[in-house]
Amino acid sequence: MRSRERLIIPYRSKVIEPISLPPREERLKRIQAAGLNVFRLRSADVYIDLLTDSGTGAISASQLSRSMLGDESYAGSRSFEEMQQQIQETMGFPYTIPVHQGRAAEQVLNYVLIRRHMFVPGNTHFDTTKAHIELAQGRAIDCTIDAGKTSEGNYPFKGNVAVSKLEQVIEKYGARHIAYILMTITCNSGGGQPVSMQNIRDVRALASAHGLPLVFDAARFAENAYFIKLREPGYQDKPVIEIIHEMMGYADACTMSAKKDAIVPMGGFIACRDPDLYERLKTPAIIFEGYFTYGGMSGGDMEMLAQGLREVVDETYLAYRIGQVRRLGELLQSYGIPVVEPIGGHAVFIDARRFFTHVPDDEFPAQLLCAELYKEGGVRAVEVGAVLTGRDPDTGENIRPALDLCRLTIPRRVYTFEHLEYVADVIRTVREEKGTRMKRGICFDHEAEGIRHFSSTFRYL
Repeated sequence: MRSRERLIIPYRSKVIEPISLPPREERLKRIQAAGLNVFRLRSADVYIDLLTDSGTGAISASQLSRSMLGDESYAGSRSFEEMQQQIQETMGFPYTIPVHQGRAAEQVLNYVLIRRHMFVPGNTHFDTTKAHIELAQGRAIDCTIDAGKTSEGNYPFKGNVAVSKLEQVIEKYGARHIAYILMTITCNSGGGQPVSMQNIRDVRALASAHGLPLVFDAARFAENAYFIKLREPGYQDKPVIEIIHEMMGYADACTMSAKKDAIVPMGGFIACRDPDLYERLKTPAIIFEGYFTYGGMSGGDMEMLAQGLREVVDETYLAYRIGQVRRLGELLQSYGIPVVEPIGGHAVFIDARRFFTHVPDDEFPAQLLCAELYKEGGVRAVEVGAVLTGRDPDTGENIRPALDLCRLTIPRRVYTFEHLEYVADVIRTVREEKGTRMKRGICFDHEAEGIRHFSSTFRYL
């Protein structure tokens, strides 16, 4: 059933960018030349680009004007002070290390906190997160609740950490072998699912009992806070900014890809409370990124980031942002498309195993669906499933994740609902024409090393 709620759009278009749909014959040639990997397509090949919400949002007039005030000093930039102050006001952390994007924050933090054979338990780790943990010779352990491992069911906080699983990990390996506990808010790989405030409290209590740091991947912190307001008893009448302050108050540190909820094309940071940790982060930040008051960001970037943090907590914006994604999901459900329920905050996730009912699990149905959506309508989605999950670092075997998902990621303030209705129609057409008829999937033509879904090529079986 589609929602009848009236969404108030809190902005209007001031600058537009032309887009066009390549002819079908061209699309077929281009996806074949790309090895059935949409990452290898040029942006000019794509009509509606739902690959990611990272750095693809539309900046506001205020962000653009603030960028003109950027102080490009190498050290002690006034723009850094502006960004640091805004991070403290919005998120409550007194110390900030800027980096050029979220995965850089992961690299710097893990360099400091992880030693060989240490573990990082948490809810489902995203690709770069897991890769950086393993690069630091640690291991990621997924402790997501069981409800978060299925696309069906409307449990409101499927991103929650199972505290019992977390306790078992600590008991098995010992607290001294745990680098930190990670909570990704919202949980991207699990379908963009939020984490409840009660779960955050419970994990905080367990971390404190064992003297362990609690770190947030805070890329979509404002969206998580808005879900708490919508779904968790006792928070409906609280302003989002108060929910954010409580939520972040339980964390010792966070990494942030500002390309998401700070709505900037490039940028990120590590924020923390401990002055000793802050000092330890400075040296690797300088080595990997740049001086610790710019960290690979321009002054203009830092000004835009600070302004983006002011804008993202606006509840009218969040209501529209979450509502637009929800409406796409509800439209797909009305067409019989199997999506992850409840619908997440930044994307709609299609359960590709239920979409292609006869394609074997080990023939990458979600990667197949991404290729078919591009062929049908020039829509670029992204696989969040078996290809992304990769191989077990110890055995080398392919990991079979609980969910094999095709993610339709909605950039912030970019597409109208007419664009998304077009996307839904493309998906419905693929479902009707191929959902039950395709018996075989795809396999690797070339399996790239490392985070393989970016560069690998595939072929039909």
